[in-house]
Amino acid sequence: METQQPGSQPSIMEREIGEQPAAVEKTIKGCAAEAESLGKDIRARDITCVMIAARGSSDNAGVYAKYIFQAFNGLPVAMATPSLFTFHHTPPRLASMLVLGISQSGQSEDIVEVLAEARRQGALTAAITADPASPLAAQANHVLQLQTGTEKAVAATKTYTSSLAAIALISASLGQDGKRKDALGRLPGQAERTIAGAAPIAIARAERYRYMSRCVVISRGFCYGTAMEIALKLKELTYVTAEPYSSADFQHGPMAIIEPGFPVILISPSGAMLAYMAEFARGLKERAAEIISISDDREMLKLGTTALPVPQGVPEWLSPVLTVIPGQLLALNLALAKGIDPDVPRGLRKVTVTR
Repeated sequence: METQQPGSQPSIMEREIGEQPAAVEKTIKGCAAEAESLGKDIRARDITCVMIAARGSSDNAGVYAKYIFQAFNGLPVAMATPSLFTFHHTPPRLASMLVLGISQSGQSEDIVEVLAEARRQGALTAAITADPASPLAAQANHVLQLQTGTEKAVAATKTYTSSLAAIALISASLGQDGKRKDALGRLPGQAERTIAGAAPIAIARAERYRYMSRCVVISRGFCYGTAMEIALKLKELTYVTAEPYSSADFQHGPMAIIEPGFPVILISPSGAMLAYMAEFARGLKERAAEIISISDDREMLKLGTTALPVPQGVPEWLSPVLTVIPGQLLALNLALAKGIDPDVPRGLRKVTVTR
């Protein structure tokens, strides 16, 4: 994957995007036993609900968890409101839940406090983190360590996709579903093909969007969290006002902002939502929106002024691991086109600690 000028050194973020297939593979293998153990505990304790505590990219991974745990495991999922734990000191009842913390560093005080309170109440706790010695991991009954190595770029890439893989692994293990585990095993190769297919297009098309100041990023279903994550990457790296939406929510008012040439990044993999998303895309075309299409479907790609492909044959529930990668590549190359160092986004640092 080459995004730099000949003779120059690739950015840290570029290298880490390229490391994602290996990181996902190592995470799936490295977390397999712990995911099985966690699934056994969930079944033994007859857990009926999940609460997720996370911030930033990890929060977007939590949105994916909401869909997959509800769709495949029948578990209602709620996102924690950490300020109720750290400022208001009015936590909800957690004893019957699985409380899952997701944090690449495991350092944020508010996320740690959610799990600490859950343990005080006797709830089952788990953590997905790159640091098994972190304060978050110390509060977890089960720790799924992301096998990413140190992520140095400020903008999360390999820790995000590895978090999605770990969440999918928990779901498949809880469901004791061998076919879904087999599908997970094919992800690393599919991620390699995604990078190979999307990187040259992202490089070639970034200049077109150099002066873009605002856009929307839209999906629905399993990839809704992907829309949120791509919007975050554009904000972090390019300073574009990028707002994520469910396609359904977008039609309840925000559609009014669409005018000729307005950029819309549309994530629409094959699956239950595809026909609906195609109809939605045609409505955008009628309004002369500029569509950047991320899909494995040829017709959806043709509807885009810019088409960023992902491999065909990937189950819809795993597509978020792949569809986020073209968005990462677009954000990276747009930053470079604008003369912004993607490794040093203004006002940000790698570990953000919130209370």
